[in-house]
Amino acid sequence: MKLNEMKANEGSRFVRNRIGRGQGSGNGKTSGKGQKGQNSRSGGGVAIGFEGGQTPAFKRFPKRGFTNFTRKEFAVVNVEDLNVFDDGVTVDFEALKAAGLVKKELDGLKVLGNGKLEKKLTVKAAKFSKTAQKAIEEAGGTAEVL
Repeated sequence: MKLNEMKANEGSRFVRNRIGRGQGSGNGKTSGKGQKGQNSRSGGGVAIGFEGGQTPAFKRFPKRGFTNFTRKEFAVVNVEDLNVFDDGVTVDFEALKAAGLVKKELDGLKVLGNGKLEKKLTVKAAKFSKTAQKAIEEAGGTAEVL
């Protein structure tokens, strides 16, 4: 193969259709939008969800439930997951993230009491469940609320 014989792969070089560039282009004058009407105007077209004047679906169907916009979302970890740390270590969000136990802090860290803790740790978090706090203190550690 020589340089002058090289060709681009089929479909790799796409030439976009330039509208409004003369009658010979096939998309001159009205630029493929027809004659008059809403869709021929600049900014024309119907709103999302518009159904031609019929009552739209989002208004026809009943509304259920409630979304609490002040809801707090916590990163969650169980006490059994804390056994990966050594005795006497301070466990906070950064340590948990480094260990791969949590990804995002969100609105804080909450420790839940699922499982058994066998290490004496100082755990720092925004919230603790009662069983988690009890499990940490039974293991000889401390639970510090931030």
